[in-house]
Amino acid sequence: MPAFDYDLFVIGGGSGGVRSGRLAANMGKKVAIAEEFRYGGTCVIRGCVPKKLYVYASQYSEHFEDAAGFGWTVGESRFDWQKLVVAKEQEITRLEGLYEKGLANAGAEILRTRAELVGPNTVRLLDTGKTVTAERIVIAVGGHPTPHDALPGHELCISSNEAFDLAELPKSILIAGGGYIAVEFANVFHGLGVETTLIYRGKEILSRFDQDLRRGLHKAMEEKGIRILCEDIIQSVATGADGKRVAQTMKHGEIAVDQIMLALGRVPNIKGLGLESAGVNTDERGAIVVDAFSRTSAPGIYALGDVTDRVQLTPVAIHEAMCFIETEYKNNPVSPDHDLIATAVFSQPEIGTVGLSEEQAARQFEELEVYRAEFRPMKATLSGRKEKMIMKLIVNAADRKVLGAHILGHDAGEMAQLLGISLKAGCTKDDFDRTMAVHPTASEELVTMYAPTYRLRKGERVG
Repeated sequence: MPAFDYDLFVIGGGSGGVRSGRLAANMGKKVAIAEEFRYGGTCVIRGCVPKKLYVYASQYSEHFEDAAGFGWTVGESRFDWQKLVVAKEQEITRLEGLYEKGLANAGAEILRTRAELVGPNTVRLLDTGKTVTAERIVIAVGGHPTPHDALPGHELCISSNEAFDLAELPKSILIAGGGYIAVEFANVFHGLGVETTLIYRGKEILSRFDQDLRRGLHKAMEEKGIRILCEDIIQSVATGADGKRVAQTMKHGEIAVDQIMLALGRVPNIKGLGLESAGVNTDERGAIVVDAFSRTSAPGIYALGDVTDRVQLTPVAIHEAMCFIETEYKNNPVSPDHDLIATAVFSQPEIGTVGLSEEQAARQFEELEVYRAEFRPMKATLSGRKEKMIMKLIVNAADRKVLGAHILGHDAGEMAQLLGISLKAGCTKDDFDRTMAVHPTASEELVTMYAPTYRLRKGERVG
């Protein structure tokens, strides 16, 4: 048996890497984990956590407006961008410390350096040049925003990474993209008083979501004052005489703004990682190819999270890490379950969804029942806000199983988590029907839609 320096070496200090390293160390394994930037990864440092904090900050402008309908007189309000940035930094620094504390308490060796593969079971630490060996290596380096190098002037644009720490809040911004990152930031900047334009090459934003929610959110965003340009792209970016960024678009001419943000997808962080020297295969998008148990093509090397491009969500990376521990250290082979993952878009209004969209289900099932409710939420009756909620259940007519649940409206993300449990358990529409409603809530609509709004047979609406 060869002697290794470590039982497990983890490259990457994000959600998946930290979870796998901490759990292995708790089991008495000799573990080292290397991170070249900050522990916490994309989610904690430059993703989900700061994004949600900025979403909260951007909602207060509407809260102040709504208060009047409930009898409140709100005085003059002002927003301080720098104060938000400082507060955000304090919180993610606190969380970063908790990640490191958890690793340290478990007995893992924490390394603040870039680590690269140099061969089977072998890693080089770039800060010292030292080479170490490990029986198992986990690659959990995540991804980064697509730089869109082919775009002339792309270097004049920012990504979601830089958006959190701008020196000052821009007066105007153009955001390229139609995915959840682009949509969320469009709502954030608009809520903070920025003149916001979203440009997207597709026919409608959020291409992988249910069509009703996509259209409903689009309408709500435009009613707020966000300009949305679909079926258009930025062809080049230049600096104007006044220092503004000038985007030349395909259909809408020149658009001059203070900032241009590119939110055109994310790609795995594999550059310079030494994958070839270790025999680790990647696919055409640069993602590390893994089997059902997160094993790469190289014996003893595993990959978790966004670098595998399976499902780019923090809880998925954590789940994959836990499956890795069960499989490799507890003699209990467990394959990550990527089916029926509940997710949320923290737009304003929010989207919460789990399971198949109407369009997806229509391609897979002979006959569907679609239950749909659109209504003004109770809070809006006194605030005067026009925003509507949409709730939708997609049901297989043959066995009444609920295939998808979709919500547009306040707290949709919170509801989606609970719906995820129901759909994972295989609940039928009859289970929903015999569940008592919680009144008065918006969520009671989920259990009071007794008759189908319409049916689909072979993808065609039949009534």
